[in-house]
Amino acid sequence: MNVKAAVEMWFDPICPWAWLTARWLMEVEKVRDVEVTWSVMSLSILNDDRELSPEYRSTMDSAWGPVRVIIAAARDHGLEVVKPLYDAMGSRIHVGGEKEYLKVIVPALQECGLPAGLARFADSTEVDDKVRASHQRAIDLVGEDVGTPVIAMAGSAFFGPVVTPAPKGEAAGKLWDGWVLMAGTPGFFELKRTRTQRPIFD
Repeated sequence: MNVKAAVEMWFDPICPWAWLTARWLMEVEKVRDVEVTWSVMSLSILNDDRELSPEYRSTMDSAWGPVRVIIAAARDHGLEVVKPLYDAMGSRIHVGGEKEYLKVIVPALQECGLPAGLARFADSTEVDDKVRASHQRAIDLVGEDVGTPVIAMAGSAFFGPVVTPAPKGEAAGKLWDGWVLMAGTPGFFELKRTRTQRPIFD
């Protein structure tokens, strides 16, 4: 029996690029012997001390809600709720186009069979220490000059890949093979070019 490689991905539910990376990893799980654990990081924390436009600062303020609710749900109902809740929120935000993030929380909880009362954590700092701890685990692996997503496997961790649309089938597997090759190369740090496409959600 093949032993599946343990992979961890950190996401913020509001990030479209993390959403696409997660869709890609879901395809990778079908064609390669990997098993993904899903963890939260926070764009709100990442941008906490940065100078932002008033509009983006407002976005970061509201972005606390989804990550807090996911962390609270995981604390109270087990880690297995993280991915379904992420999918339920993300499908409403990215596929459905809902930009008022607090509006996705209760329907997402209902879809996952979770108590609607967990929505109260969106405006509470009660689990912020757990949000920060999950976020910091990713930052400790990749450093400060990154965003979401972060992927880790076998002691290597990187920001990205940033890709659109999310590859499917064997194309997803081939991209994964390339990620593994680069991540396992001593001294490899970065591969990047200017984005010329917006996220494509298909």
